[in-house]
Amino acid sequence: MTQARTVTFPSGAQVPALGQGTWHMGDDPSRRADEIAALRRGLDLGLTMIDTAEMYGSGAAEELVGEAIRGRRDEAFLVSKVLPSHADSKGTVAACHASLRRLGTDRIDLYLLHWRGSVPLHETVEALDSLVSEGSIGSWGVSNFDVDDLADLPEGAHPETDQVLYNLTRRGPEYDLFPRCRELSIPIMAYSPVEQGRLLGHRALAAVASAHGAFPVQVALAWVLRRDDVIAIPKASTTAHVEENHAALDLHLTDDDLRALDQAFPPPTRKQPLEIL
Repeated sequence: MTQARTVTFPSGAQVPALGQGTWHMGDDPSRRADEIAALRRGLDLGLTMIDTAEMYGSGAAEELVGEAIRGRRDEAFLVSKVLPSHADSKGTVAACHASLRRLGTDRIDLYLLHWRGSVPLHETVEALDSLVSEGSIGSWGVSNFDVDDLADLPEGAHPETDQVLYNLTRRGPEYDLFPRCRELSIPIMAYSPVEQGRLLGHRALAAVASAHGAFPVQVALAWVLRRDDVIAIPKASTTAHVEENHAALDLHLTDDDLRALDQAFPPPTRKQPLEIL
């Protein structure tokens, strides 16, 4: 079984480059058993980083994750997020404690500000640092932050990651955000790395997949994972889908593959506003 390469955060924590997302999971009770089985199968396969958020299903996704990791907490690296509307000094702490209850754990390994809102960043960062001090979170980071947003963080603030939308059809961050994060030694966490499935019917993706005897989803994931500073967090709601995603780790794209994908999905040549789903 191929193990995912690891990515190291500034804190020294290491996580697999291929993790598991949970956006839209926990919404349908009829799918609950399959979704829990999928997350547990991911743990079996070494996809131990699980990303969730208080926003997802108004906490339903966190509750699902909590059930999936019951008895296996120490195998998982948990990531969750605070809504910007909760991100003041008291609200951040309260939101985190509520997430801990839903997750059924005493700690979140990495806690992110979901996107930038109206609360001053210094206030949010102070609250996040207090959560680190009390042991409720291991470290903190940001999500949906562009270069200017990172520059506005208070002096001395050290986010662990920036989680952003990144896939073959959303390459804008390559122009300036990725280089800046590399300068800061901050790995990128790519959400919706297959554009929620919408890019999988593209002819160029199908051609590369056919040449390798693979599925388009595996090509899309292998393309995101070609960078050593990017973590991909695709969602998979069934064990078969998890295993399909995991097989992307065995796919090695050639220079010809990458050129064909660049032609079909051109890299950015100028600054683009950070896209959000």
